[in-house]
Amino acid sequence: ADVGAFTYGLGHPMKPHRIRITHDLVSAYGMLGKMQVLRPKRATPESMTAFHTDEYIHFLNRVVPETAEELTFHGTRFLVGEDNPAFEGVFEFCSISAGGSIAAAQSISSGASDIAINWAGGLHHAKKREASGFCYINDIVLGILELLRSYPRVLYIDIDCHHGDGVEEAFYTTDRVMTCSFHKFGEYFPGTGTQEDKGKDKGRNYTINVPLKDGITDEAFKSVFEPVVSKIMDVYRPSAVALQCGADSLAGDKLGCFNITMHGHASCVQFLRQFNVPLILLGGGGYTVKNVARTWTYETACALGIEKEIDPNLPWNEYFEWFGPRYRLEVPENNMDDLNVKDGSLDKVRYNALQQLSEIPCAPSVGMHDVPRESVGKHLGLEVDAGRDEDGVMDDLDRRLTRTLHLRGKVLWLTCHCRACTLCVQDARGRCIRSV
Repeated sequence: ADVGAFTYGLGHPMKPHRIRITHDLVSAYGMLGKMQVLRPKRATPESMTAFHTDEYIHFLNRVVPETAEELTFHGTRFLVGEDNPAFEGVFEFCSISAGGSIAAAQSISSGASDIAINWAGGLHHAKKREASGFCYINDIVLGILELLRSYPRVLYIDIDCHHGDGVEEAFYTTDRVMTCSFHKFGEYFPGTGTQEDKGKDKGRNYTINVPLKDGITDEAFKSVFEPVVSKIMDVYRPSAVALQCGADSLAGDKLGCFNITMHGHASCVQFLRQFNVPLILLGGGGYTVKNVARTWTYETACALGIEKEIDPNLPWNEYFEWFGPRYRLEVPENNMDDLNVKDGSLDKVRYNALQQLSEIPCAPSVGMHDVPRESVGKHLGLEVDAGRDEDGVMDDLDRRLTRTLHLRGKVLWLTCHCRACTLCVQDARGRCIRSV
């Protein structure tokens, strides 16, 4: 419930409150009773360092608005640009978002779920050592890394209006993750995602980019999405799929420039559901809050397979007046010109993507290996939940030493001369030694 209470600041287009509204609308439609509702743990700093650097996580964990200027070295490190403010509670917000995606991946991997949803996730721009595009922690990468513990191949699909550069960059040199992004390209953030970007080394041809122009409609989007994704499923044969459902590709979005309706956007979820492959649905962009809530609610219904049963007239809920004047579960198209059809570029883009996929000889294989049931840190007893050990108390010195050593990446031996310690191992001189 906390995730919707954070704010990036007055006037900032990103509104975490949209997640609270979505949850309330899903609840009003009675869908929570048709799902298993999981309350995941917040991601720990240690779990975030599976992708991000220790230095960056340490920074996020201690930055506050008053110290941001100093800790970012006057805006030159970690939080670059005005898009990524050091708002109050930024680390808590990130831990909720990342914890949800990691838990979703674990639920899929364990077989507890065939579809898992985290609308608070999908923050696809975050880099290994810095924030980007309103994104601080890349929960998608963390979730996919968790999936790779159990699955040989994972497919990531991004239908956000912006290119999923952070996820693409993370898996650019591997064939175990295929990334496929459908996005606006041309004088638009982040400025990456051309069809010349195909991956490198072992990951060559496993990065698929579908750059689009302004005003693309449902029909045009389906004409490129469905054949490309069908070809991917045929040649790559993913074991699991992560779909980033960024809602800024909807018609009328404050920062988007596409003309896709709610039903056109949700058709991507419906199409992937037909393949019966484990699926994770994630949030992402979306800056016209009421349309974001409508669409993610409808896509939740699509995941449940009840989209034809729900009433298009919205039920009463806490935010009912926000959805006026029609109070319906819909996001209609507008009268934008579709430049993709107008200049004939869509056919070329589709052809190039399919041609690239045809160069993949077969689905890459992965050697059999045992998946560790727990991390090394947990096995050694170094992972502590909320700063407490099993007895509810952790020595303050040990806690500070563990954090310091984790950040430095070193091992320290503490030596005492008690000669009578039964909890430590004694060396040849009879002194007890203790490893941290």
